[in-house]
Amino acid sequence: MDSNKKYWKGLEELNNTPEFVEKNKHEFAEPIPIEDVLSGDGLLGKTPRRDFLKAVGFGVGAVTLAACQKVPVHKSIPYLIKPEEITPGVANYYSSTYEGHAILVKTREGRPIKIEGNPNDVLAKGGLSAQAQASVLDLYDVNRVKAPVQGTSELEWSDLDDYVKLELAKLKDSGKKIRIVSSSIHSPSTLAVIADFITEFPAAKHVSYDAVSYTGIIQANQNSFGKAVLPHYNFDKADVIVSFGADFLGSWISPVEFTAQYVKNRNNKSLQSKKMSRHIQFETGMSLAGTNADVRIPLKPSEEGIALINLYNAITGATLPGSKKLSDNATNNAITIAAKELQAAKGKALVVAGSNDVATQVLVNAINAALGSYGTTIDLDNNSNQYNGNDADLVEFIGEAKRGEVGAVLFLNANPVYDYYNTKELTDALSKVPLKVSFADHIDETAAICNVVAPNHHYLESWGDDNAIAGYYTILQPTINPVYNTRQAEESLLIWSNNPVKVYYTYVRNNWDKGILAQGGLSGQKGWETLLQTGFISAAAKNGGSYAFSRDLNAVAQTILTQSTQLAASGDKKLELHLYQTVAMRDGKRANNPWLQELPDPVSKVTWDNFAALSLTDLKKLNLQEGDVITVDVNGSSIALPVLLQPGQAEGTLSVAVGYGRTKGGAVIESGVGKNAFPLHSFRNGTLQTTGVAAISATGDSIVLAQTQTHHSYEGRSVIREASFTEYKKNPYKNSGKDGAHKDYKSLWEDYSDTEYKTTAYNWVMAIDLNACTGCGACVVACNAENNVPVVGRDEVRRRREMHWIRIDRYYSFNEKGESITEEHEIDKLTNLNNVSVVHQPMLCQHCDHAPCETVCPVLATVHSSEGLNHMAYNRCVGTRYCANNCPYKVRRFNWFNYWNDSRFDNYLSNEHTQLVLNPDVTTRFRGVMEKCSMCVQRIQAGKLKAKIEKRPVKDGDIKVACQQTCPANAIVFGNGNDPDSEVSKALRSERTYYVLEELNVQPGIGYQVKVRNTTELEA
Repeated sequence: MDSNKKYWKGLEELNNTPEFVEKNKHEFAEPIPIEDVLSGDGLLGKTPRRDFLKAVGFGVGAVTLAACQKVPVHKSIPYLIKPEEITPGVANYYSSTYEGHAILVKTREGRPIKIEGNPNDVLAKGGLSAQAQASVLDLYDVNRVKAPVQGTSELEWSDLDDYVKLELAKLKDSGKKIRIVSSSIHSPSTLAVIADFITEFPAAKHVSYDAVSYTGIIQANQNSFGKAVLPHYNFDKADVIVSFGADFLGSWISPVEFTAQYVKNRNNKSLQSKKMSRHIQFETGMSLAGTNADVRIPLKPSEEGIALINLYNAITGATLPGSKKLSDNATNNAITIAAKELQAAKGKALVVAGSNDVATQVLVNAINAALGSYGTTIDLDNNSNQYNGNDADLVEFIGEAKRGEVGAVLFLNANPVYDYYNTKELTDALSKVPLKVSFADHIDETAAICNVVAPNHHYLESWGDDNAIAGYYTILQPTINPVYNTRQAEESLLIWSNNPVKVYYTYVRNNWDKGILAQGGLSGQKGWETLLQTGFISAAAKNGGSYAFSRDLNAVAQTILTQSTQLAASGDKKLELHLYQTVAMRDGKRANNPWLQELPDPVSKVTWDNFAALSLTDLKKLNLQEGDVITVDVNGSSIALPVLLQPGQAEGTLSVAVGYGRTKGGAVIESGVGKNAFPLHSFRNGTLQTTGVAAISATGDSIVLAQTQTHHSYEGRSVIREASFTEYKKNPYKNSGKDGAHKDYKSLWEDYSDTEYKTTAYNWVMAIDLNACTGCGACVVACNAENNVPVVGRDEVRRRREMHWIRIDRYYSFNEKGESITEEHEIDKLTNLNNVSVVHQPMLCQHCDHAPCETVCPVLATVHSSEGLNHMAYNRCVGTRYCANNCPYKVRRFNWFNYWNDSRFDNYLSNEHTQLVLNPDVTTRFRGVMEKCSMCVQRIQAGKLKAKIEKRPVKDGDIKVACQQTCPANAIVFGNGNDPDSEVSKALRSERTYYVLEELNVQPGIGYQVKVRNTTELEA
C-alpha cells in the first residue's frame, strides 16, 4: 500500500476547510431539541423532520383488505377459508418478473413485503437493482388512481367501457387514426393484445418510444448489418473494454446484467487465476462505470466523435475525414494505447458508446467489426428487446396529431408530456385529439390532460410475461389482490376491441399454452404450474454470428465531424451539455418513491435533487460557489439548478441528470424534487440527443444540497487499500499486509476468539470485495426494505440524520505518476481535479469482537453475542449516544424523531391496520433509540430454525443477508467463520483481505479485499 496516497470524500475534506474541521468536532449536527421533547409538539408542523412519509402520502388501509381477500396466484380462493400454503408468521415466495428479470416476491399473510432476485435468473443470477428493490413500496402508495376516471369524475368500469367503445366505433367509421403510444414493450402477451386491437381497428398503430432513447444503436445496426435490433452485449467475454460515455454499470441498457458479467473477470476468483479484464472509460461526467474503470479520461461531447475516428484509424490503418489530434495530449495517448490493447485482444474486445447519434454508432459498429467482436462480445442474433423505441415514430405521431388526423390516442406506460423534449408542441398537438386515454396508475403529467384514465394494476397485482432477451421468457403473476379498483391495461384493450377473450389471465394462459409451453412440450395444467413455480423458461440460444462491415465511412465521418463542430461551445458563459440518468431515478417513472429519492447518488452523494455538475476550473471561471443556482439555457429551453463541483468532470462541460422535476403523480413529486432536464434534449439527425451547447447565467440564489459524502470522518486514518494489477501479481500480500488474519495486538478486552467462539457452532462474519463492488447502492435499498429503515427527508439529510444502516462511501484519490494513462499531466492538487480515481466502500456495523460501543453503554443496550454479533436491545436504549461517539466507523444511527411509529401521525406505518409494508420480523425503532446493522439477525434465526426443523445443521448459503442477496456483483459474502469450507472463510483467507482500522484493535468482523486496478500496460 502506498502510504503517501491520500483518499478524500469531498473537496472540503481534501482542503480541510474550517467549516469541515468545525463540523467534525461534533458527532451530530445539532443537539437533541429538548424543548420539543418537553412540549411534545414543538416541530409538529415541520413534517420533513418529524414524519416525512405522512407528507408523501403512502398508506395501506385498502391493502389490508386486498391482502385478506385472495391467495396470491390463485384466481378466486377467499382468504377466509385459509389456504393450505398460508401459515401466519411464515413467509411465502412467488416467482414473478421485474423488467425481464426473474424475481421472487416475499409475502406475509398475503401481502408483498420484499423483492428478491431469482438465483436462477439468466440475466443477473439473483442480483437486483435499487429500483427493483424499491418497487414494492409503490404498491402501498395512496396517490395511485383508485378507480376509472372520465374528466374529473370517478365512474364504474362498465360505464367507462361503454363510453370508450362508442368513441372508438365512431372513429372506426370515420377512418380517423388511432395511436397507442407506449414505452418499449417486451411482453409477448401484451404485444399480442395490441396486435389484436389493431386487427379490430385497422386505423390503429403502435408507437413505441423511450424517454431515454437507444434508437441510435438500433438504426445503426439496421444501416450496418440490415438488423434493426439492440445487441446483447457480453462483457464477461471481453478482455478489453473501451467505453465512450456508456454507463453500463449504472444506467445503460441492462446495468444489473452487465454488472454480473463485468465482475466475472475482476473478482476474487479471477484475480486468484492472475486474470483481469482492462476497462478504459472516456466520458464527460463522472459515471458509475467511470468510477470503476482502470483508466478514465475526461472527454467533451464535441471531442467524442473525433476520438472515435482516431481510434478507428489507429485500429485499421485508415484515414477517415475529420482525423485530427485532440487538444489534450493525454487523450491522444490514451486512444493510441487503447487501440493497441484492443487489437491485441481481437475476438475478446468490446467498444461501446452511450451516444444516441446514428453516425456515431455506425462508426462504433465498424470498430467492433474490425476487432472481431460480433459473435463473441456482441450478439446480434440473440438480441435484447429491452429498448425498441423509435424517436422518429413519436415525432411522426405529433405531426399527425397537429394536422388533426388522430381521433384517439392511448398512453400505456408512457408519459411524454413530462419526458418529451418539446412539451408545448406535444400538448398543442394533443389538444386536437378528441379521445385521450391514459392507463397510468397515477395522475401523471400526461394523464392530467387526458379525458379518460383507465388505471393499470401495479405489477405485483398483475398477470403477464416478459421477453427481455431473445429466448428468455419470464412469467408475471399477482402476489396480492388489486388494492384499488384498477384493471390491467391489456384487459381494457381486450374489452374495447371486442376480443372473444375478455380476461387477461385467460389470454396469457392461452398464449403460453399455444406458444412457448407447447414448443417445450409443457402445455397443459402441469406445465403451467411448473412455469409459475420456476418463473421462467430459457430456450437454447442461437449461435451468435460474426458480421462483416462493408459500408463506406467517409460520409459517416463527415456527419460526425459536422456535429462535433456544432457541439463545441464558444463564447463566454457557454458550456457543452451532457445529460445522463442517475442510478436511483433513471428516467423519472418512479420519482414518487421516497426510498429512491433518499438513496445517495453513487458519485455525488446527493439526495432529493439534481444539479449542474461542473469542474473546478469552470466553477472559478464563472465565479460560482457550490450551491449557487444557475440558469441553464439550451435552444430556448431553460432550467435553474444548483451547482455542484464534480471531480473528474471534463473542463468546459456541465452534466445534468434527467428523471427529476416531475410536477404531477404523487406527494413526493409535487413537493418539488429537482428540475426537469428533458426539455434540454435536442432532436438531430433523426434521433433525440443528450448533448448540446448551454448558456449559463447566475440567478443570485443559493441552496444547500442534501449531500451525504462528508457526513462522517475517519480523522485522516487510512481505510482504503488498493494496488495495481502488476503489484498484485508480484506480491499478492503487499497491500493487505498479511495473510488475512487479525494482527496480534495487546488488549484490555477479553478475547472472544479464544473463549466463546471456539465452543459455539457459529461465528457470523462477512467479506466485502472492493474489486467487485461497483457502488450501485442496491444493497442500501434492500436493507431499507428488510430492516424497516425509515426515510427522513431532504431537511433531515442536510442535518446529517440519514438512517441508512449500510452506506457506500465514495473516495477520490489523485492518480499518481505510473498509475494513470494521463501520467504526462502535471497534477496541481489544489486546482486540477480532472485526474482522479474513485473507490467505493460499503460501510456498515463491523460487529467488532472488541466493540468500543459496548464498553461505553451505561445500560447494556448494545452487547456482544456468543456468535460474534453486536446486538442492540432497543427497549434498553436511553439515547445517550455514547456508542455512536465511540464508534470509529460511524455506522450507528440515532432516531431523532419517531420516523415510523408516532401515533399522532396518520401515516402508512401507524394506523388501525397491520403495518403492511414493514417486515414483521423486525421491530421499528422509537424516538431516542440508537440503531444499526444487525446482520439481518432475523434471517439468521429463521435459517437456524429451518435447519432445526429439518434436523440438519445449517449449510453454507442457507442464510443470506439482504445486502448480500441483492448485490449483482456478489461483492458481499456472509456466513459462518467457524466453518473453514464456507464461502466467507475462503474469501477472508484471500491474500487481499484486510480489516479497516484494525490498528485500533477493535477486531472487526468484516474483512475487505484490496481494490486492484489493471494498469499493467500503462506502466510498460
